[in-house]
Amino acid sequence: MSTIDDILIRVVDSVGGTAREGQTNMVHAVLKALENDEHLMVQAGTGTGKSFGYLVPAMYWSAQTGQRAVISTATLALQRQIMTNDAPRVAEAVREVTGSHVDVALLKGWNNYVCLRKATGGYPEEDALLSRAEGEFGATATGAEVVRARDWAMTSDTGDRDDLVPGVSERVWAQVSIPKRECIGEKCPVRQSCFPVLAQQAAAEADIVVTNHAMLGIAATGVPVLPDAHAYIVDEGHELVERVTSQLTRSLSSYDLTGLARLLRRSGMAGAGLDDIAEELNEVLADLPEQRITKINQALSDVIARLLGKVQEAGEEASGLSVKDEDLAVAKQVIRSRLGELSEFCADLLGDGISEETLVAWKTELNDDVGALYLAPLDVSASIADGLFEERPAVLTSATLMLGGSFEPMANRIGFTFPSQGPWEGIDVGSPFDPATQGVLYVAAHLPIPGRDGYGHEHLDEIVDLIEASGGGALCLFTSKNAATRAAEYVRERITTPVFAQGEDQLPTLIEDFMDDDAASLFGTMSLWQGVDVPGHTCRLVIIDRIPFPRPNDPLIQARQRVVEKNGGNGFMTVAAAHAALMLAQGAGRLLRRTTDRGMVAVLDQRLRTARYANYLLASMPAMWPTTNPVQAREILRRLRDAGSAD
Repeated sequence: MSTIDDILIRVVDSVGGTAREGQTNMVHAVLKALENDEHLMVQAGTGTGKSFGYLVPAMYWSAQTGQRAVISTATLALQRQIMTNDAPRVAEAVREVTGSHVDVALLKGWNNYVCLRKATGGYPEEDALLSRAEGEFGATATGAEVVRARDWAMTSDTGDRDDLVPGVSERVWAQVSIPKRECIGEKCPVRQSCFPVLAQQAAAEADIVVTNHAMLGIAATGVPVLPDAHAYIVDEGHELVERVTSQLTRSLSSYDLTGLARLLRRSGMAGAGLDDIAEELNEVLADLPEQRITKINQALSDVIARLLGKVQEAGEEASGLSVKDEDLAVAKQVIRSRLGELSEFCADLLGDGISEETLVAWKTELNDDVGALYLAPLDVSASIADGLFEERPAVLTSATLMLGGSFEPMANRIGFTFPSQGPWEGIDVGSPFDPATQGVLYVAAHLPIPGRDGYGHEHLDEIVDLIEASGGGALCLFTSKNAATRAAEYVRERITTPVFAQGEDQLPTLIEDFMDDDAASLFGTMSLWQGVDVPGHTCRLVIIDRIPFPRPNDPLIQARQRVVEKNGGNGFMTVAAAHAALMLAQGAGRLLRRTTDRGMVAVLDQRLRTARYANYLLASMPAMWPTTNPVQAREILRRLRDAGSAD
């Protein structure tokens, strides 16, 4: 028996399990990639135990070489699982077998930690700090929540936002945290107790650093938010591109300008005429439709150019602010940070990025009809590949990395195929599940194709019939909030079993209520398509309302498809169909969570059987036993219901 196998056996023994073939294969493949400085993608189906599948080789490799691996996740739940359960078990097994200690640290973004100085009133408490939330959440924060957050900050051992239970809104959290750029650094009198500084120091000394995809996005731009890494392991790797893109997306609205103007005046400056520019910006944006901007018109260009001039003037004035007074030193740091962000945004908007299609711009409306501009990178593959993965091994893993039966689309999206990246491999280690005997894929081919306005009563009646046949136990996934709300209301009026709907309570509470009642059904949108783990008879039916294509007017989707088509490719298949395949695989993956689970995935969109791209989508989903017969589907569900009742 090899050393790595010995470690794995000890780990799975500690949780009362046994090593699985797929998990063992993954352990050896990951170790090989780390030792040979190669890139690897591992598709590991639900039930494989993939967290041990990469933690065992990563921690063993680190113990043997003294090198650091950074492990990134997309969800807080997985971070918590790794830190509180999985990593300690693996570290103990590594110590028992090799005698080496492996230190693990958790590192999040700077503003995920409370700022002690700000929590005690040491930063300017004014609307500029909350401007981005103003249009969405209203003008005032809940005073009781702010007090609770500040009281918690004074007693917390970690300062980690996730340890504040119950949580608080973004607006309230902004009262006790700051972005990294607004920190005054060594001048801060509580620097020695600073939570984000302590977290960074712990990470700099650790062998394994657990972080998140957003931090990878920042690191990919060259900002040193992570300690030097000799290897990257990315769990939930299918979400990496979108999380990095989201992290690198910036926005500008009049709220940003008026808030900054108030801060300037409170610091004794003139306000730089930003209030007037804010009004001009609102007027120009009011004339623009909510869509992608492919060319900056003259009116918008003029406003942005004037804004850039005002920002530069304010920067010169701010440089003269005294730093002898502690409050002014703090204000100066915040002002310089905000001015720097504005300057970069304006320069990028006026530059060649939009015309050259390296940047995507669009306008949207905030809740109070105030317009906002957004800028996002079209393609983050170069940032990921060259900024993170070059000259070091990178491992991506997920239950859904193959699209249309191939790793190539995902490899292209993350830059593994760049010449600078060297060799890469994709392996599917399978799953202990047998979808063909455990699950049924029912496509309601008799229903009309959903149109632009959604679907009619035929689809809603189909949902009612399916849930009645199964006696509840349905997780109903929708592509829009309106569709989920409408369907939940319709079904409630026609069935006697409980119906829970996203938005009626906090999502964790709704999922817990669903888990506790075999007869309940849960309706929701994209938040439920991924990461929901409800094993057993409780979730025996997953209903998907339609193929989850992205919105055709989504600016990033439009831009990505256009670039593919300009290069002679099929934009729809490369972008829209790939997105739909990924989401279908994730949605269908909610059904089978244990080897003993039985159930049905019902897709109410005939295109999954009739469209030319159907086979591509089906190749990305679990290979369940297929049917399009509604009578047969209902009979199967009744048998599933009765079998659960018998148990």
